[in-house]
Amino acid sequence: MKRYLETNIKNDLDNKIILLTGPRQAGKTTLSRMLKTSYDYLNYDNAEHRLGLIDKSWDRSKALIIFDELHKLKNWKSWLKGVYDTEGIPPSILVTGSAKLDTYKKVGDSLAGRFFQFRLHPLDLKEIKNILRPKDLSKELDHMLNVGGFPEPFQKKSTQFYNRWKKSHLDIILKQDLIDLENVQQITSIETLIQLLKKRAGSPVSYSSLARDLQCSDKTVKRWLTILENMYVIFKVPPFHRNIARSILKAPKFYFYDTGQVSGNSGAKLENIVACALLKEIQYREDCFGEDRQLFYIKNKDGKEVDFLITENETPDLMIEVKWSDANLSPNFASFDQFFPSIRKIQLVKELNREKTYPGGAEVRTAHTWLAGLDLAHK
Repeated sequence: MKRYLETNIKNDLDNKIILLTGPRQAGKTTLSRMLKTSYDYLNYDNAEHRLGLIDKSWDRSKALIIFDELHKLKNWKSWLKGVYDTEGIPPSILVTGSAKLDTYKKVGDSLAGRFFQFRLHPLDLKEIKNILRPKDLSKELDHMLNVGGFPEPFQKKSTQFYNRWKKSHLDIILKQDLIDLENVQQITSIETLIQLLKKRAGSPVSYSSLARDLQCSDKTVKRWLTILENMYVIFKVPPFHRNIARSILKAPKFYFYDTGQVSGNSGAKLENIVACALLKEIQYREDCFGEDRQLFYIKNKDGKEVDFLITENETPDLMIEVKWSDANLSPNFASFDQFFPSIRKIQLVKELNREKTYPGGAEVRTAHTWLAGLDLAHK
């Protein structure tokens, strides 16, 4: 299975350190081993490999050295900078991790100028179409609604397997990775927080409401949410506002990288799938081409809301509304015409008999078809 980042990473391997991050079991290690036929692999979680990292004893005759879960090594950024500055390339160096590695911007020795970052996401309909060439994309979307897009459970085609997989997947993140990386004692409370978020995916989240439910402070809730973001369990979609200070004060939405974790109606799961696909495309274009796009939702003081708004170079470019079966164009689009008169408007519908467009340019599209051809660079 050739993943969507493979070609771009190969193009950069001989020039920079590659930092490859993404959710646990999204396929980072598998992709890393596919990049070159000659490689050496060291995983920090393996005791023998850990000694190799400490001794800096790996096979330098190989074309590629893969350091897996290196972020668990104390002062890993300084360690990596020392290896690169002393030995350079070749061999090529690729570092993978199931936690966000971009904290280099805030702490420790800067790796600036020495690396390129890539973020690997689970499968989406665009990648499924390009890799697997399915005959019926609608059925693939139905399957994603049940088991999400992580490669192993998606390919197993078994809801029973997925239900067992997702429990162990989350347990490893909370009871192994979280303890390794964060000084967190309240694992049970964070598990409860995840259960609350499963029922609120796609809805604006009140920090104070979560704090009351968990019997802790707003500050603690925000810290736990940041940890879950850093561990690639959830991601945040903030409200759009030209005044950034006001935007920060408004309630964000949270979505799961594993769509199957979402509780509630099918509409919430569909919206989560769309959120994952949009974030994946945005980060792909940023990591591979240096483009500047951001994902928001938009809501006015009258409570009119559109599910997603994408900006390009800080300018609103595209509004997207997600519906299960409503083929009528959402009136909420019109609520923002005075602010964004020329913005693209697309309504994605799961159960749609006929696609259509309107004189003002708004489009109503079948969700599985549009997502399979998603390309934000194409106007």
